Amino acid sequence: MNRRPALLAALVASLSLGLAACSSGETTPEEPGTSAAVGAESPRAITIGALSISETAPLWAAVEAGVFAEHGLDVTVQPIQGGAQAMPALLNGDVDFSIGQPFGAMRASLQGLDVRVISNYAESYTEGDDINSVVTGADSGISRPADLAGKRVSVNSLGAAGDLTIMAAVEADGGDPSTIEFVEVAFPDAQAQLESGNIDAAWVPEPFVSMIVGAGGSRVVDPYQAVLPGLPTLVVQTTGATVTDDPELVQAVRDAFADAFTWAQENDEALRQSLVDEMSLPEAAAQSLPLPHFTTPIDRDVLQSLADLAVEHEFFEQAPDLDTLISE
Repeated sequence: MNRRPALLAALVASLSLGLAACSSGETTPEEPGTSAAVGAESPRAITIGALSISETAPLWAAVEAGVFAEHGLDVTVQPIQGGAQAMPALLNGDVDFSIGQPFGAMRASLQGLDVRVISNYAESYTEGDDINSVVTGADSGISRPADLAGKRVSVNSLGAAGDLTIMAAVEADGGDPSTIEFVEVAFPDAQAQLESGNIDAAWVPEPFVSMIVGAGGSRVVDPYQAVLPGLPTLVVQTTGATVTDDPELVQAVRDAFADAFTWAQENDEALRQSLVDEMSLPEAAAQSLPLPHFTTPIDRDVLQSLADLAVEHEFFEQAPDLDTLISE
């Protein structure tokens, strides 16, 4: 997945300038207690929190194309940094729905917080180069998972699926995962931190994998694929109160995402254009960027395996009750 040097320079520069401005639409969410019927003459205004990463492309593009409007939804996409920001935003009502790692929802559920997973969103590859990877800079001396033992490795949110699966991959390769020093670094900042020597390796999604590898770095391990192939990278979340009090809205959102993913498969050019418009990626980079599998059905078995792995590595004292957490 190497890129030409000129293309990588443009990609790095454009991302540093444009990554933060990634919201779609200009509607204002309804005030609490003013719920309108989905599909009525006036569309229902909702806010969806999402990371400013390439996986958000089908949401941005489908909103722009009117797919959500066809389901009576007037959507604003609110950029969020990660689980530490996303979960409070959801529970405080700053967003109505959020796109985030399933691990964050599991932790919230174990803490007794009112969160539900209503749909899958994206999942990792079962083979080939995955869309999340641990990468290093040039001449790092790190070539396999066991080499990460004793090193400083960045993730975007501590205590989540990133560091958990990295630890499991290192252990499986004969290394001591307890010696890894995990540090929290936002995905867009990982390359600079590698180049400055502040970290030894970084766990990042696309487009940052291709950026770092294209600049002379290397892939060490794709931890999701190494440990739990096909693991959901992102799910759609809302509150239990929304599931209970507004089931029609929840179903409309599920249906809209299913149609959005079908639409995205049939409109790859528009999907790629959203990467240019929302992330300021150069067109050539957007056209060739690997994207995950987008799908709404929830794989309970792989999520249960993730929960069990978290218990094994003492991230959780017990596994969350998926029957409570998941609302389908």
